[in-house]
Amino acid sequence: MQRIKFADFEVGAKIPELRVGPVHHMDLVRYSGASGDFNPIHTDPEFGKQVGLGGTIAHGMYVMAQMGRMCSNWVNPSQVQSFGVKFKGMTRPGEMIVCTGEVKKKKEEDGKKILSVSVQAANENGEVKVSGDLVVVCD
Repeated sequence: MQRIKFADFEVGAKIPELRVGPVHHMDLVRYSGASGDFNPIHTDPEFGKQVGLGGTIAHGMYVMAQMGRMCSNWVNPSQVQSFGVKFKGMTRPGEMIVCTGEVKKKKEEDGKKILSVSVQAANENGEVKVSGDLVVVCD
Protein backbone atom coordinates (compact mmCIF):
# COMPACT_ATOMS: atom_id res chain seq x y z
CA MET A 1 0.00 0.00 0.00
CA GLN A 2 1.28 3.41 -0.98
CA ARG A 3 1.85 6.10 1.64
CA ILE A 4 0.15 9.42 0.98
CA LYS A 5 2.11 12.67 0.85
CA PHE A 6 1.19 15.91 2.61
CA ALA A 7 1.97 18.03 -0.46
CA ASP A 8 -0.50 16.06 -2.60
CA PHE A 9 -3.60 17.27 -0.71
CA GLU A 10 -5.22 20.62 -0.07
CA VAL A 11 -8.07 21.57 2.25
CA GLY A 12 -11.29 20.56 0.49
CA ALA A 13 -9.76 17.60 -1.33
CA LYS A 14 -12.06 14.57 -1.47
CA ILE A 15 -10.76 11.11 -0.71
CA PRO A 16 -11.92 8.20 -2.89
CA GLU A 17 -15.42 7.17 -1.83
CA LEU A 18 -16.52 3.62 -1.12
CA ARG A 19 -19.97 2.29 -2.02
CA VAL A 20 -21.15 -0.88 -0.33
CA GLY A 21 -24.37 -2.76 -0.74
CA PRO A 22 -27.13 -2.93 -0.79
CA VAL A 23 -26.86 -4.37 2.70
CA HIS A 24 -28.32 -7.89 2.83
CA HIS A 25 -29.64 -9.81 5.80
CA MET A 26 -26.81 -12.33 5.31
CA ASP A 27 -24.23 -9.50 5.66
CA LEU A 28 -25.62 -8.84 9.14
CA VAL A 29 -25.62 -12.52 10.08
CA ARG A 30 -22.00 -12.85 8.92
CA TYR A 31 -20.99 -9.71 10.81
CA SER A 32 -22.68 -11.08 13.94
CA GLY A 33 -20.46 -14.14 13.70
CA ALA A 34 -17.33 -12.11 13.05
CA SER A 35 -17.98 -9.61 15.83
CA GLY A 36 -19.63 -11.86 18.39
CA ASP A 37 -22.58 -9.43 18.58
CA PHE A 38 -25.62 -11.69 18.27
CA ASN A 39 -28.20 -9.14 19.42
CA PRO A 40 -31.38 -10.27 17.61
CA ILE A 41 -32.13 -6.74 16.39
CA HIS A 42 -29.43 -7.46 13.79
CA THR A 43 -30.40 -10.99 12.80
CA ASP A 44 -34.07 -11.69 13.56
CA PRO A 45 -36.55 -9.62 11.52
CA GLU A 46 -39.52 -10.66 13.67
CA PHE A 47 -37.71 -9.63 16.86
CA GLY A 48 -36.84 -6.29 15.23
CA LYS A 49 -40.53 -5.74 14.50
CA GLN A 50 -41.55 -6.72 18.04
CA VAL A 51 -39.25 -4.10 19.57
CA GLY A 52 -40.49 -1.35 17.24
CA LEU A 53 -37.64 -1.21 14.71
CA GLY A 54 -39.70 -2.47 11.77
CA GLY A 55 -37.22 -5.30 11.19
CA THR A 56 -33.50 -5.79 11.50
CA ILE A 57 -30.91 -3.01 11.52
CA ALA A 58 -27.21 -3.15 10.71
CA HIS A 59 -24.65 -3.07 13.49
CA GLY A 60 -23.27 0.45 13.91
CA MET A 61 -19.82 -1.13 13.94
CA TYR A 62 -20.56 -2.78 10.57
CA VAL A 63 -21.09 0.67 9.07
CA MET A 64 -17.98 2.00 10.85
CA ALA A 65 -16.02 -0.94 9.43
CA GLN A 66 -17.04 0.13 5.92
CA MET A 67 -15.73 3.62 6.68
CA GLY A 68 -12.51 2.01 7.89
CA ARG A 69 -12.26 0.15 4.56
CA MET A 70 -12.59 3.45 2.70
CA CYS A 71 -9.84 4.98 4.83
CA SER A 72 -7.45 2.03 4.48
CA ASN A 73 -8.08 1.93 0.72
CA TRP A 74 -6.81 5.52 0.59
CA VAL A 75 -4.05 5.72 3.19
CA ASN A 76 -1.50 3.26 4.47
CA PRO A 77 -2.86 2.13 7.86
CA SER A 78 0.53 2.87 9.47
CA GLN A 79 -0.15 6.57 8.78
CA VAL A 80 -3.42 6.67 10.73
CA GLN A 81 -3.00 8.55 13.98
CA SER A 82 -6.66 8.37 15.00
CA PHE A 83 -10.07 7.40 13.67
CA GLY A 84 -13.25 8.07 15.63
CA VAL A 85 -16.95 8.28 14.84
CA LYS A 86 -20.39 9.18 16.15
CA PHE A 87 -23.38 7.04 15.27
CA LYS A 88 -26.20 9.12 13.80
CA GLY A 89 -28.82 6.80 12.31
CA MET A 90 -29.86 3.23 11.68
CA THR A 91 -28.92 1.37 8.50
CA ARG A 92 -31.45 -1.13 7.21
CA PRO A 93 -31.19 -4.08 4.86
CA GLY A 94 -31.65 -2.89 1.28
CA GLU A 95 -29.81 0.39 1.81
CA MET A 96 -26.53 1.28 0.16
CA ILE A 97 -23.69 2.61 2.32
CA VAL A 98 -21.84 5.50 0.70
CA CYS A 99 -18.62 6.41 2.53
CA THR A 100 -16.99 9.76 1.77
CA GLY A 101 -14.27 11.98 3.18
CA GLU A 102 -12.87 15.47 2.79
CA VAL A 103 -9.63 17.06 4.00
CA LYS A 104 -10.64 19.72 6.53
CA LYS A 105 -7.27 20.85 7.86
CA LYS A 106 -3.53 20.65 7.12
CA LYS A 107 -0.96 21.45 9.76
CA GLU A 108 2.62 20.86 10.75
CA GLU A 109 3.09 20.16 14.43
CA ASP A 110 6.12 18.85 16.31
CA GLY A 111 7.81 17.99 13.02
CA LYS A 112 4.78 15.99 11.81
CA LYS A 113 2.71 16.75 8.72
CA ILE A 114 -0.91 16.10 9.61
CA LEU A 115 -4.13 15.92 7.61
CA SER A 116 -7.46 16.06 9.41
CA VAL A 117 -10.19 14.43 7.37
CA SER A 118 -13.93 14.54 7.98
CA VAL A 119 -15.53 11.19 7.09
CA GLN A 120 -19.10 9.97 6.89
CA ALA A 121 -21.29 7.11 5.83
CA ALA A 122 -24.73 7.84 4.44
CA ASN A 123 -27.32 5.89 2.53
CA GLU A 124 -28.03 6.48 -1.15
CA ASN A 125 -30.51 9.23 -0.17
CA GLY A 126 -27.87 11.16 1.76
CA GLU A 127 -29.17 10.23 5.24
CA VAL A 128 -26.05 10.24 7.44
CA LYS A 129 -25.60 7.06 9.46
CA VAL A 130 -22.09 7.61 10.89
CA SER A 131 -19.77 10.63 10.86
CA GLY A 132 -16.33 11.13 12.25
CA ASP A 133 -12.73 12.20 11.91
CA LEU A 134 -9.60 10.61 10.54
CA VAL A 135 -6.19 12.05 11.41
CA VAL A 136 -3.30 11.05 9.15
CA VAL A 137 0.44 11.63 9.59
CA CYS A 138 1.94 12.16 6.13
CA ASP A 139 5.32 11.90 4.52
